[in-house]
Amino acid sequence: MKAIQLFIFFLLSATSFSAQKAGNEHFFETSDHVKIKYKVSGKGEACIYVPGGPGQGYPSFELLGGNSLEKNMQMIYMDQRGSGESGKSDNYHLEAMVQDIEELRQHLKLDKVFLLAHSFGGIIAVNYAKKYPQHTKGLILANITLHFLNNETLKEQIEYGNSLLGQPSKAVPKDSLSSELSKISAAMRKKRIGYKFLTEDIETIKQTDKIDSLHPRIIDFGMAVISKPKEFPEYYADHALITKDIHVPVLVITGKKDKAVGTQHYKTFQFPKQKVAIINGGHLLYYEKNREFVDAVERFVKKVK
Repeated sequence: MKAIQLFIFFLLSATSFSAQKAGNEHFFETSDHVKIKYKVSGKGEACIYVPGGPGQGYPSFELLGGNSLEKNMQMIYMDQRGSGESGKSDNYHLEAMVQDIEELRQHLKLDKVFLLAHSFGGIIAVNYAKKYPQHTKGLILANITLHFLNNETLKEQIEYGNSLLGQPSKAVPKDSLSSELSKISAAMRKKRIGYKFLTEDIETIKQTDKIDSLHPRIIDFGMAVISKPKEFPEYYADHALITKDIHVPVLVITGKKDKAVGTQHYKTFQFPKQKVAIINGGHLLYYEKNREFVDAVERFVKKVK
């Protein structure tokens, strides 16, 4: 399962949970007694940010461009249970992650909200919209996957990795895709180019690492999903199959060079009210292509009634 490392590139060493709060950072307690950290900033339409990872905290998104949305939106950032500075839990199933968003909405006394999800967070956001369409004003899906480690994305990553390593691609059996990608990823790391699945610019990785190093966090949720795939099969299912049944407005933002989730994966989505914004960049568009990213989000939100 080493291929999963592509999605947890940002997960650093675990730190102990801190119950401190500063400024507009707060905690609320879920119905099953987990402390969830959240932060509210900006004015306008309420929008809950759902981090990727699995298990990435919110500061790298917020501080590397997400906060540009605060000029016209009320951004609500949250650390998922078992992530960032939120508390640990015995339950990291998808249903619990969805319920945490719902309970945060209730805690903030909001009727309808936008959800903005990045990467792995798309699985959680889409399932929230399916369960709670009456409280979902719209979905903003930035560089998301709805089928974690799907074969088509693995094939694209293998081909891309081989091209960077200057070696020919070969036909790989489906049951060997993960192990083949692991070999290629290891070779790329030796050449110090492993980051290229996420971005072409090493400076972007240095900036995300710098932000993450300043914020204590735990990674229990991410490690649970990664180390126990048989215990959490719902995260490895193809959630693109349910998109045809989700009738809220949806903005899909995809990068022409996004090798982390695949450049073609978004084409499997079938939301009835879907708009697609294709940006010439990689997996971290909110930072590297911030103006285009923010413009796409703002245009979408203005059109949703």
